[in-house]
Amino acid sequence: MKVKFYLSAFFFAFAALAWAQEEAEQTRKPGHTNQSKFRQLYQEFATPNTYRSASGTPGPDYYQQQADYKMDIVLDDKNARIDGEETITYHNNSPDDLEYLWVQLDQNVRSKDSKSPLRDGGGVPLAYRTASFAGDYLTEPFDGGFNIEFVKDAQGKSLDYTINQTMMRVNIPQALKSGEKISFSIKWWYNIPDHTVNRARSGYEYFPEDGNRAYVIAQFFPRMAVYSDVEGWQNHQFWGSGEFALPFGNYDVNITVPADHTLDATGVLLNRKEVFSKEMLSRYEKAKKSYDTPVMIVTQEEVEAAEKGFSENTKTWKFRAENVRDYGFATSRKFIWDMMAVKIGGKDVMAVSLYPKEGNPLWEDLSTKAVASTLKTYSSHTFDYPYHKAISVHAKNQGMEYPMICWNYGRPNEDGTYSDRVKFGMISVIIHEVGHNFFPMIVNSDERQWGWMDEGLDTFMQYLAEQEFGETYSEVIAPNEKYPSRRGDPAKIVPYMSGDQDFISPIMSNPENVHQLGPNAYGKPATALNILRETVMGRELFDHAFKTYSQRWKFKHPTPEDFFRTMEDASAVDLDWFWRSWFYTTDYVDIGVKEVKKYYVSDTPTAQMKEYMEANSINEADLPPLVYLAEEDSEDFDPSMKGKSPSETSQPLKEFMMDNMTVEERAQVREPKYFYQVTFDKPGGIPMPLIVEYSYADGTKETVTYPPEIWRKNDAEVSRVISSQSELTGIVVDPKMETADIDTRNNSWPKEDAPSEFQQFKENIKGE
Repeated sequence: MKVKFYLSAFFFAFAALAWAQEEAEQTRKPGHTNQSKFRQLYQEFATPNTYRSASGTPGPDYYQQQADYKMDIVLDDKNARIDGEETITYHNNSPDDLEYLWVQLDQNVRSKDSKSPLRDGGGVPLAYRTASFAGDYLTEPFDGGFNIEFVKDAQGKSLDYTINQTMMRVNIPQALKSGEKISFSIKWWYNIPDHTVNRARSGYEYFPEDGNRAYVIAQFFPRMAVYSDVEGWQNHQFWGSGEFALPFGNYDVNITVPADHTLDATGVLLNRKEVFSKEMLSRYEKAKKSYDTPVMIVTQEEVEAAEKGFSENTKTWKFRAENVRDYGFATSRKFIWDMMAVKIGGKDVMAVSLYPKEGNPLWEDLSTKAVASTLKTYSSHTFDYPYHKAISVHAKNQGMEYPMICWNYGRPNEDGTYSDRVKFGMISVIIHEVGHNFFPMIVNSDERQWGWMDEGLDTFMQYLAEQEFGETYSEVIAPNEKYPSRRGDPAKIVPYMSGDQDFISPIMSNPENVHQLGPNAYGKPATALNILRETVMGRELFDHAFKTYSQRWKFKHPTPEDFFRTMEDASAVDLDWFWRSWFYTTDYVDIGVKEVKKYYVSDTPTAQMKEYMEANSINEADLPPLVYLAEEDSEDFDPSMKGKSPSETSQPLKEFMMDNMTVEERAQVREPKYFYQVTFDKPGGIPMPLIVEYSYADGTKETVTYPPEIWRKNDAEVSRVISSQSELTGIVVDPKMETADIDTRNNSWPKEDAPSEFQQFKENIKGE
């Protein structure tokens, strides 16, 4: 207690002045409103209710609908057409009676009369890519929309329906009451697009060398829209960017394709013995016991032989999938097929890859290993992967995800060589798309409204998985280097956050309404969560909270508020300032050193202190013994005092120590000889932890992290007193590039004339 009192005496005078200054800053003016980033998010958040609690958990009345499908699908390879008939059984678990049902017809975005191509403005560019010019002006639009042949009830009677672009309202004869279910059937067909044209999410790639197509098929059937306590019917149109909102259900799917095709899909294959050869069955059994090396189910040699024949016969593959929100499949006679087992939570999951020979040797070497590694990393940070397989399918320029299956790009040159960019691009997209099994296929957020909730969370987890992949398969990267993640490191979001504000939107924006979807929905939220984990919360608190969110909301429909609330609820860290700054605004981080003043300890009041006492009618004689600090550059400075200890320059302090401290206690005291007032400013709008590295003349360094709350009373600048036994020689803010600071020219004292290594690094990033 004595030492604490002695230290507090050092700073009494300036504490009084600081208190007065703070009072002035906090004085409210007429019409003043609280715009502090640290105010609670009551205005931004929906009011908690019995469906969703204030803690971020599902409430006692939480519900979600269920949609079960029975489908018979026929793929016509010669005409690139798909025909289907499905029976949907829809369970109304809501408390509401539903007057009609909404069904999504996403392929209508590719119909001839689609409004999607008309939604954006634009002028004549300086130059066109040749293919783009030809596609825009020289060819007829592709007609790829749904052709609905009928909609019937369970008794086979026609149901009235209305199609509005990508949404179909099924007009049921009487309201579907709470707790009831309804079955109805839809028959349909559409022309399958070439997905290499205009980056279609689903379709085929044609290989002119052998005349074959490789199909990756999704959004291929009319799908139920979500009805929830948040949106009612989520029937926003599909314009192309905002992805999908879907209910969970069970699927029984029969897919008929040419007999010489290899096919895999969402769900358990029910008739493996019918569609596999004896050799394939034997290889499959071997793959189930192989945990390190993928086993070929269909070899490249077998594929090269199959490419030459086009069977006139068909084969039907039968699948059953339980508790999934969507369905996809891939089929071709060009597919090489390999698998291996990966142990997840005490059970075996099959990591699977399908790829044409054009993907080798890259895909054979790395695809299935990337799948297995991803499942391990994501499971360790969220929940054990619940399905029995995860499939990576090679598709040119693709990156799309569905339950248990995804399509990924990354193709070597024709001679089999490939660059690091192609290699790491392929690994990263596989990790990302396989990772989507967790977000949003299981933690089932509304992609149509909140693109960042699946893309941002998945890109954050992708960063962790990439780094772990690099550690597990160190031979893939250069010696002594980390995996070259494209997103996640704070410095890599700087070009976006420091860009033209006219082309930047808050993360909390609908994906259809942003200029730069990649940085907005993928990069910035991933970086924010990485900073939250590494710098703001720490790994232990963050990882527990993130896993809590994942487990609370697996197989459910979370909102942004559910995520934000859970992260705080499970960590006891108030993060409203963080969500408001990073997710609700387009502010950026910029924190620097504004000023450094040097002080020494004196017996006598400084001129500034005398002015304060005079202004407040304080007599020095009425004050207890005080320790005064005088600025070195002021008229109060006495050069003879420089470098001396405080007890040598302050008689009251010396007397205090003699009267209140024992000889042993005085021997333990290490008196600071130097005092500094360091003022930090914050030109950027985002408050962040103030990470400062102090360097001293004796060669020592110390790093101090002040919590973000240091900005809570003054959003512009803040001062700290530094005491030391050695002279302060240097200050660097954010020395390890942890906060995405957009301008490091103000990060150092003394100010550096030449760009720092940090600034040079960020300039290099901008140039990439």
